[in-house]
Amino acid sequence: MTSKRPWNALKRGLFILCVLATADSAGALETTLSTPGASSDLRDRIAETSSVLTAEARGLETPLELLSASLSDYRTLVQILYDEGYFSPVVSIRLDGREAANIDPLNSPAQVNRIDIAVQTGPAFRFGTARIAPLARGTELPDGFARGAPANTSIIQDAARAGVLGWKNVGHAKADIGDQRITARHSQATLDTDIELLPGPKLTFGRMFIQGDSDVRARSIERIAGFPTGEIYSPDKVQRVGTRLRRTGTFSVVSLQERETPNPDGSLDFDATFEDMPKRRFTFGVEISSREGLDVSTTWLHRNLFGGAERLRFEASIRNIGGTEDIDGRIGLRLDQPDRLGPDDSTFYVAEIERRNRTHYNVTRAALGYGARRTFSDRLYAEASVAFAYADADDAYGEGRKFRYLVLPLRSEWDERDSKVSATRGFYLDAQAQPFLGLSDSDSGLRLYLDGRGYWDIGTAGRLVLAGRVQVGSVIGPSADNVSPDFLFFSGGAGTVRGQAFESLGIPVNGQTAGGRSFLGLSAEVRGRVTDALSLVGFYDYGAVDSSSFVSGDSAHHSGAGLGVRYDLGGFGPLRFDLAYPVQGPDDDGLQFYIGIGQAF
Repeated sequence: MTSKRPWNALKRGLFILCVLATADSAGALETTLSTPGASSDLRDRIAETSSVLTAEARGLETPLELLSASLSDYRTLVQILYDEGYFSPVVSIRLDGREAANIDPLNSPAQVNRIDIAVQTGPAFRFGTARIAPLARGTELPDGFARGAPANTSIIQDAARAGVLGWKNVGHAKADIGDQRITARHSQATLDTDIELLPGPKLTFGRMFIQGDSDVRARSIERIAGFPTGEIYSPDKVQRVGTRLRRTGTFSVVSLQERETPNPDGSLDFDATFEDMPKRRFTFGVEISSREGLDVSTTWLHRNLFGGAERLRFEASIRNIGGTEDIDGRIGLRLDQPDRLGPDDSTFYVAEIERRNRTHYNVTRAALGYGARRTFSDRLYAEASVAFAYADADDAYGEGRKFRYLVLPLRSEWDERDSKVSATRGFYLDAQAQPFLGLSDSDSGLRLYLDGRGYWDIGTAGRLVLAGRVQVGSVIGPSADNVSPDFLFFSGGAGTVRGQAFESLGIPVNGQTAGGRSFLGLSAEVRGRVTDALSLVGFYDYGAVDSSSFVSGDSAHHSGAGLGVRYDLGGFGPLRFDLAYPVQGPDDDGLQFYIGIGQAF
């Protein structure tokens, strides 16, 4: 006979599981939200902000926790409705049918199974009276703060801030808000707003007192800051001081705090607090292409070399590892001194040694110079310097040709991009003019170069971007055979025309190829984001080189086109992979690929 004990045990186990599942289901919290007449955006905002509706995600489970969340929601939801212009709302929150506001927290229910939230927005209010006074001359209030306009708390707050800022902009540093009389007229669905401003006295800048533990000398900080002691107070001037100090890259924290009480003479002192960045930084970069091989670069930076926020930057690179050319490289040094000339000016020293081994020329060059930099804003600067340059070159015009120059490089950079590593809007301009005075039988002349880039996201918030680039170069004065080859122009490669071999396009000379005296490069890209991290790119590049100082319709030219993939690496920019093929010009090398970090331009 077969025993029934195993079967009975199985039935008892199933019965216990069913009981436990039923108990768990009975204890689950059910929540509902009713918002008749509200827009979908307002309903979503209520759902995302409500403490009750997000209770499960935040781990709120006990009856007391749920009651507390319900009580806090009254204030939260009413404030949301005020922000949207509804000033006569009705909010009901019921716990198992009981209004939460009527439940004594000291006698909370033993269990909460269901919470129902009902929100009646009421009518949308408009401003009956919209007054803020007195106003400083030139104050610009929000357009929406006017009689008959839709009313909400955000507009009122913006108007109050604008009124206070208007007084601060004309020197009243302690301007503040006085009495506020805000009346909701429910029968007319209007909101009367009357705000009084307290301008306070007109003040001047006093002294800046340096606080914190910084290794930068106090005198250097003062020279860099250019604190406007004695001038009429202005928030813009305060911001400018902070910007100058942050621009050095030496400080991780720059805080300028005005003191509560002005001085008896009508001046206002500030406390400046600083924390230093780590003094040293090391970076490393790699770029690979099918023809040029592996390029490796590194930089070492010291942010406060002598105690005056001086920046010493050392750069080194090795190129053409495994490529078709011989290995070459560059070593460069630059020392910036922001505390030498004044708040918006600095001086710098530069030195570099470079060996370039190219298909069409080899050159060893060195330069040593000194210059000054004027910073007009965070996005615009100009530099001027004087340097001695030496070059020893082998090219189509001969071997062992030596050039000695006194050069006066001038450069201005204007950067209005929304991102330096992966722009979606704005533009970038880099303009260079380099007069060179020939020494020891070297000819004199002028070298010009312009790099302009533009970006347009077509109103897609960066998901689809059109990017374009124009490069123009010219050497004016000497003939091509009397100029160092590193002053001349070639086309081809990752920086000019993808799909064409690096510096493959030049001017034919004695069966060889030399650089031209002029260059035109055009590039266009369509960048489409597939996911938040992944993008696809289509591109077309065009380049032209001429023996004269200006490119014409008869100039030698070539082009390339291809597709690319970008994978976003955050602050480093995207990881770039491009495949390109020649469209016009020689196609002996066929398909080319390029790998790097950051957009192509």
